[in-house]
Amino acid sequence: MSMRREGHDELRARLRQAAGEHQPDRTRMLARIERGMTGRDRPAAHPPVWGWTRIAGAAAAVAGLLAAGGYAVASAVRDGAPAQQTVAVSPTPVTSPDVTRRPSAAPDTENGPLWSDGSIDPHSNAFWAQSDLTLRTREPLTSLTVRLRVAQTGGVSSTGAWRTLPEDDFTLTVGERDGFLVYTWTLKAGRTVPAGEWVFAGQYNHGRGGRDAGDDRYSITATAAGEPYTVGGDFAPHPPNSGGS
Repeated sequence: MSMRREGHDELRARLRQAAGEHQPDRTRMLARIERGMTGRDRPAAHPPVWGWTRIAGAAAAVAGLLAAGGYAVASAVRDGAPAQQTVAVSPTPVTSPDVTRRPSAAPDTENGPLWSDGSIDPHSNAFWAQSDLTLRTREPLTSLTVRLRVAQTGGVSSTGAWRTLPEDDFTLTVGERDGFLVYTWTLKAGRTVPAGEWVFAGQYNHGRGGRDAGDDRYSITATAAGEPYTVGGDFAPHPPNSGGS
């Protein structure tokens, strides 16, 4: 028993001495580790631990990239979406209480068979307006010229014109003259305007807000039964007139 213990003690002493004298070859160890990670020296049926760790790490990295990519895509979609916009749409024309109509000095709105009136259309608004000229005649007209003069109060520009008489019976000119936007309707030679009530209208944009129509004017010249007649006025409200047809 004593001899066995002594043998064991001697063996342990030699092992400790061998362990103390051993110098590990660090370069060879690193080379083996590297070969294991790259797949060299790996048996096909039993992949080394390093290989599986590397695969797991790659999978984790891919998952991380996908997650980051998904976030980036979501961010790009969110950030790239156009901001909510408010589109300015012209409202349905409503009566504009801001249109100023200064009183005028007794306009000559009636002469012979003719009667006339000028007014700002009630559907005018803060950006757009329409000036209406109403003509009544008790007799047919063989010549007729209607002229509307809209004062250039800022931003005034034509957007169109119309009349209740046939378009082909008239020539229309629109242009700037002496600080006014001028609309002129002229009856073509050989055409006749029958007795009745007719409307001529000029449409235009203008500077934002209430527009002062106090300087706007119109004039109408016509021939009935061989005699010339002229009426005209402004766009201030006038008492109802029973004249005309």
